[in-house]
Amino acid sequence: MSEFTTLMARDGHEFSAWLAAPAGKPRGAVLVIQEIFGVNAHIRAVADGYAAEGYVAIAPALFDRVRKGIELGYNGETMKEGMGYVMQLKQEKTLLDLAASIAVVKHAGRVGAVGFCWGGKLAYLSGCELPIACGVAYYGGGIAQELSRTPKCPMLYHFGGKDTHIPASDVEQIRAADPRGTFYLYPEAEHGFNCDLRASFNAAAAQLARQRTLSFLAQHLRGESAEPRT
Repeated sequence: MSEFTTLMARDGHEFSAWLAAPAGKPRGAVLVIQEIFGVNAHIRAVADGYAAEGYVAIAPALFDRVRKGIELGYNGETMKEGMGYVMQLKQEKTLLDLAASIAVVKHAGRVGAVGFCWGGKLAYLSGCELPIACGVAYYGGGIAQELSRTPKCPMLYHFGGKDTHIPASDVEQIRAADPRGTFYLYPEAEHGFNCDLRASFNAAAAQLARQRTLSFLAQHLRGESAEPRT
């Protein structure tokens, strides 16, 4: 079962979150952190996918601090619009929303964060500042500007080899800052390769990244043995 619910952050801000529950007993929880396009159909589908794997999944609508109900498609104009919303947000307030979301799902067990693009950076910051057991950053733009802080939990990073938004030099800086992190590069993938609604969707890279992410979550949320890296 999946639906929008209303949460409250510590500062009294009320916001929506897409909450997806598994069919049986939860194996843990996953905080799904949006791109700059809001909690749209893709992000909801990602959350539903983790619920199908046995996790309680929650995707907070972080743009609700600007305006309620923002859901964008994928093109040049919506990218500018989404970046405009991001620029109106204060990072410490966004972290309050993420913290409130974690509090709602922690009853299910250990919580992991999985973020995409801007959400990838927020997954990194969650690993630095919030009580999560692990974090996964898909093509996290802006992480290289946050390296004064380092994660307190295991992190998994997915980067596209043809990502024009994140230079290889940024990836190397992140590697140096988080030597415990697990890094995967998908040589033929572009930015946003996980999203099947984007022109940059790469089915092979998305499938492999998902398999690796599920293995990582199983290891750090459920204590299962890690599968060999491929």
